[in-house]
Amino acid sequence: MKRIQRVNLIDGPILPTLLSFAFPILLSNIFQQLYNTSDVMIVGRFLGQKSLAAVGATSAIFDLIVGFAVGVGNGMGIIIARNYGAKNDDQLRKSVAATAVIGGILSLFVISIGVVGLYPLLQFLGTPQAIIAQSYLYISTIVNGVAVTFAYNLCAGLLRAVGDSLAALYFLIIAAILNILLDLYFITQLHLGVQSAGIATIIAQSFSALLCFFYIRKKVPFLLPNRNDFVWDQRLYQDLISQGFTMGLMSSIVSIGTVILQSAINKLGMTIISAHISARRIMSFALLPMAAISTSMTTFTSQNFGAKRFRRIQKGVKQACLLSFVWSIIVAILLFFTSPFLTSLISGSSDPNLIANASLYLQISSYFYPVLGCLLILGNSLQGIGRKLTPLISSFIELTGKILFVLFIIPHTGYIGVILCEPLIWVPMTLQLWFTYHKASHQLLAS
Repeated sequence: MKRIQRVNLIDGPILPTLLSFAFPILLSNIFQQLYNTSDVMIVGRFLGQKSLAAVGATSAIFDLIVGFAVGVGNGMGIIIARNYGAKNDDQLRKSVAATAVIGGILSLFVISIGVVGLYPLLQFLGTPQAIIAQSYLYISTIVNGVAVTFAYNLCAGLLRAVGDSLAALYFLIIAAILNILLDLYFITQLHLGVQSAGIATIIAQSFSALLCFFYIRKKVPFLLPNRNDFVWDQRLYQDLISQGFTMGLMSSIVSIGTVILQSAINKLGMTIISAHISARRIMSFALLPMAAISTSMTTFTSQNFGAKRFRRIQKGVKQACLLSFVWSIIVAILLFFTSPFLTSLISGSSDPNLIANASLYLQISSYFYPVLGCLLILGNSLQGIGRKLTPLISSFIELTGKILFVLFIIPHTGYIGVILCEPLIWVPMTLQLWFTYHKASHQLLAS
């Protein structure tokens, strides 16, 4: 059976291997961010600040949906990567078959929940009455197309699981460009309003999912299961569901905390909503290299765990943390000087209050990026070696912290409390993960 691995994660020097594997993921993440960021930029420029606030008011819900899909895909990809590292082809195909079944069921579940609960959720979050109708049009379109989001992330997760982080990148670049063109066409020519941004996103993601699937069928057919591989294997399904749901739930818990935080932001008015969504989009781009390294560590640790290369895992985590720390310092310096310009560029606004608040968010939070980089790498590495519960506990720490900020701090401090909320919570989360990883790595080396 033909086997590929564009990047050998099990042998050779670690840092060059990680960088070569992470770079396509970084580019993929950049173009993935372009999906929603292009929505923000185009809506802000052509439809105005009210429509920008409508999209911004749903950003936490958007992140919740996409984060859950990405988390489930990456989580089940860990099991596939482990079978690939162990060279167990039969179990590999059965894992892919089970992953497809689980993804389909989850898509139907999310759509059903969205039909019933989206509008009440927007009301619960205190979305201003002036923008709630536009907010609902945008986010309901995204939810109704969630099957496409699952499909792309599952296909991309399959390719990354076997060491191919490059192929999905090409499809994503094409889809991101298509999304921008459709945004412009639907908004400026068809005048479909905010909803058109959601429609463009779903069409573009559908295209990338199809391209990814046909590439797998042609170039790496050993990943595709046969009819006989669609069998009920209780242990396999439990493993995939527990791993996928743990990472999906981990992301969802974080996003639920962000949704709760959004309710406090919505009470601060449309200018703050617009400032916050602009700052968050800039922050997302600034953190992409760290996110790519941490995502790479999931595949790196899971493959080496399957191959029983435990000392290599320990060395990889150290080098990844150092790499992330260096980038954190660089980006903190850049954001300190460029935040006002970047905010104006993203939001399309010259409102000094909007620019000042967004810049303040970026400048303060960037001081804590070294902590966040370590947090992301440790969480993904622990997932890769099968320690599913520890990162989940970390997510509950974040959720609890955000609830406490919303209830007791932000009402008295305003937007400065929103700015400090996540960075201060990152510190105890990182300490908890570090102590658990230190203990787990010594257990592996002793085994």
